[in-house]
Amino acid sequence: METQTNPSVSIFGIEFDLTILAISLLTVLIVFLFVFWASRKMTIRPKGKQNVLEYLYEFVNDTISDALGRYAKNYSLFLFVIFTFVFTANNIGLMTAIKTEKYNFWTSPTSNFGVTITLSLLVALVCHVEGVRKKGFGGYLKGFLEPYAAMLPMNILEQLTNIASLALRLFGNIYSGEVLTGLILKLAGLSPFGGIVAFFINMLWVAFSLFIGAIQAYVFIILSSNYIGDKVNSEEE
Repeated sequence: METQTNPSVSIFGIEFDLTILAISLLTVLIVFLFVFWASRKMTIRPKGKQNVLEYLYEFVNDTISDALGRYAKNYSLFLFVIFTFVFTANNIGLMTAIKTEKYNFWTSPTSNFGVTITLSLLVALVCHVEGVRKKGFGGYLKGFLEPYAAMLPMNILEQLTNIASLALRLFGNIYSGEVLTGLILKLAGLSPFGGIVAFFINMLWVAFSLFIGAIQAYVFIILSSNYIGDKVNSEEE
């Protein structure tokens, strides 16, 4: 049984997954067009599309407020973009399947570890840059020696595990969902009866996957806000 792979191209010895690049760009375009469309002709009394946009923004802001406190407004737009991108990227793979005998041309970007680790590294970069900006370089480095200097290796390890866990959690959930979707589609090709069973199973799985995709986007911004909050909030605050 042949297994489809994503088409790729090598540039200067670096392999680029063309399917992931294309669907990631499509995801960015979808998010941009949604925000652009929903933010046109905004009124003091929101209605329709403006209501949806404001609800999503307030949802993100309320979600991160516990971790970021009075700094929530500073990072709400950044985490709103992360949330909408991750939610869309998680679920875009459910829309259709475009495959040939050799290649797969459609998949969720977050089913690729390279995408999730990049998102995780972006959050880590914001954490550390904002930590330095808020506390100064010396004060920021001093935080790695707390509560005492012997904890330095553990504090460094914690930063690395935060990055890895953020990426692996998202990748694992979405990748496993796509694997199961593929198995259901294979069941459909076994027999007419298998096709009927696969249709109903797939309908249930798509609904469940939408829920999982939303939960994973929610968890991603909660953890991101906690990591940022650890860097920008001081004990006296």
